[in-house]
This record gives sequence, structure tokens and C-alpha cells, in this order.
Amino acid sequence: MNTNKMYEIAKEIYAELGVDTDRAIAETAQIPVSIQCWQGDDVVGFENPDGVLTGGIQTTGNYPGKATTIDELKADFDFAASLIPGKKKVSIHAIYLDNQGQKVDRNEIEPKHFETWVDWAKKNGYGLDFNPTYFSHPLSADGFTLSNQNEDIRQFWVEHGKRSCKISEYFGRELGMVSCNNQWTPDGFKDIPVCKAEYRATLAKSYDEIFSQYTDPKYNLDSIESKVFGIGAESCTIGSGEFCLGCAIKHDKLVTLDTGHFHPTEVVSDKISSTLQFAKGILLHVSRPVRWDSDHVVILDDETKAIASEIVRGGFEDRVHIGLDYFDASINRIACWAIGARNMQKALLLAKLEPTAILKKFELDGDYTSRLAYLEELKTLPFAAVWDKYCETQNVPQRESWVAEVKKYEADVLAKR
Repeated sequence: MNTNKMYEIAKEIYAELGVDTDRAIAETAQIPVSIQCWQGDDVVGFENPDGVLTGGIQTTGNYPGKATTIDELKADFDFAASLIPGKKKVSIHAIYLDNQGQKVDRNEIEPKHFETWVDWAKKNGYGLDFNPTYFSHPLSADGFTLSNQNEDIRQFWVEHGKRSCKISEYFGRELGMVSCNNQWTPDGFKDIPVCKAEYRATLAKSYDEIFSQYTDPKYNLDSIESKVFGIGAESCTIGSGEFCLGCAIKHDKLVTLDTGHFHPTEVVSDKISSTLQFAKGILLHVSRPVRWDSDHVVILDDETKAIASEIVRGGFEDRVHIGLDYFDASINRIACWAIGARNMQKALLLAKLEPTAILKKFELDGDYTSRLAYLEELKTLPFAAVWDKYCETQNVPQRESWVAEVKKYEADVLAKR
């Protein structure tokens, strides 16, 4: 099929609405999307591969071929990256350290334990983001980390949080692309608590201590993530939405908005323009909740498209940092990366192809009839031809052709693990 012929037709159609498709492609390619390393190994990491996953996190499925070493995980990601257009970052949890076979506890991690990740990122042109890991550890077994009422345990986790900031700063300095350091704790109660205020005061104190340490915002942007509930913390999450929003504004940090971390009737897309009236910026964790925070692979659904539209319509590309956060072990893990990241890119390209100036004029003029009519007609414009051209310019497979490449990699590499 002649991609260029189809693209020229689509280009002409979009031009009638004042949309430059070449520019839309170029701008989409420059928006970094941070892809989660933990999709490749089911959130196991390399600190203790035999450890138990805790903190209300569950991975379902047992599809063969998951990565079991750092080299395997990197190789799998490199292959996935060859299927995904656009600028890429890799989000790494603390448990993915390269400890060279040595015992390194969470309060002992340093930039040197992630040097091989930085070398790999430099070689491949990736940026890196970081996440302290406040779960899957003996000192998180009671369900409390930064809000723990045991001072020794709390200080252990505060030190871990501080060190994560420095590692993130190291990423940004070495790679020349700012690193987002996401602070999320699973702290909470399974049943109805009495001392919510005490635990939240303790969590606030811990963040005060972590953020008292300076890191250069040119290289590191800390972010604070809330959650409405978790498995084992159904009745009360210490880091609630209101808590984390207030804490982020207090410390001039980013607010993390995870698409699965709110009530079923809430949508993150509607929170973006509201949050950015007051907060420094937003870190997005885009996943697909199915009835709860189940972290299904991102699809090109209405909410994913709405999130991208809100970013582009508001001109928030520099203040909203896009990350993916899902993990599925029931299907090919590399395909999961490709499906989710390609869909995020599709949503961004769709947003860039919108004739926003025309739509805004209709709205500000009170012509809501034309606004609705145009929004509906836009849905059937030849987007697929522009997407194919975007993939061609990025040297990645078009349409469904990438699936055959994944199947070959599965047969040649994954099946032999």
C-alpha cells in the first residue's frame, strides 16, 4: 500500500481545517513518553528476584519468556523500542538496581548502583525516570513505610526517599533530560482506622525531611502520587488525593495523576487543567483500570485521547510529563509495551491534528452547535494515513506488521529462556 499517496490525500484534507500534518508529526515525535521497565519482568526487579510482591500490587498471568536478568530486560526493551515511535524515557524502580551480586539495602542505594542503566540509556538515546520502592521489603510488611509509627523504620524509609532524589538527579545530569522521581507509598489500613490524623501527620513529616535535601530541578523533578485504595488498604490510604495534592503544592513538586488511582466516576483528563492552575506540574501514570486499579495495557480509548487533548489544548507539553504504568503477564510482555506506548503516541498525534484554534473560536463565540458538529466530524478524518506516515518517519513498523516481529522475537529469544 502506498503510504505517501494516502498521506498526501490526508494532508490535503487536514490542511482545509488549517492543520499542518508535517508539523503535527514533528511535534508529536518530540514529546517524551516514559515507559515502565516493570512490564518486562512482572515488577520483580533485581534486588531480590525470589522476593514476594507486596504493597497491594498484583501481577496476573504466567506468559512464558519474562526477563530474569538486567541484560534480558534491557534487550527486551530495546526490541520494544524499535516498534514504538517518538522520544522515549525508561522509568526504573529502585529494586532494579545493578548491585553486582552484593547485598544493598534500600537505605544504601547510590548512583553507582545504576551506572549500567545510565550507560545503556546514553547508548540508545533514552531518558530515565526513577521511583523509590516502598513495597516488597521486610520493613514494609506491616503496611507502613513513611508513615510508620516506629521511628527507626520511618527513618529507614526517609533515607531511601532521600537517596532516590539523588539518583534521579544523577540520571538527569548524565543524560541531559530531566528525570522525574515519583514518590508513592502503599501505606494504609485494611479496616477502619481511628488515628488517620496521626499517620498523615507522620507522612507529612517524612516528606518534609526528604524534600529538605536540595536537588537541582534542571535534572530532578520530584512528584507525589496518591491512591484511593489498595489491596490490604481498602479502608484508608494515608497518601490520599487531597494529602498528596497539598503536599506537592507545599513543596513545589509535581503532582502524579495515575488513571487508576481515583474513584471509578473520576477521570484524570478533567484534573489536568485544574491542577495546573496551582501546581508546578504533573506526572501522568497512564494505565487502564478495569473496575479498579488493575493496570491493564493502555488502549486508544476515550480517556486516553482526552488526556492527550487536554495536554495539547492547554499548551501543557512542558508541564505534563507522560509516563505509562501497567503490567500484564497474561500476554507477550513486549507486545504489552508496544501496544500501550503506540496507543499513547496515537492519542498525542490525534491531539496535534485537531484544529484547536477553530474549535476554541466556536466556543468563545458561543457557537456550541458548530463546536459539537466539528468535534464529531473530526472522528472520521483519515488519521490512519498520518499515523502510518509518522511511523515511517520514525523507522518503526506500520499498522499491525509489528506483531509478526514480536512473534519472531518470541520464538528466537523468549522461548529459549
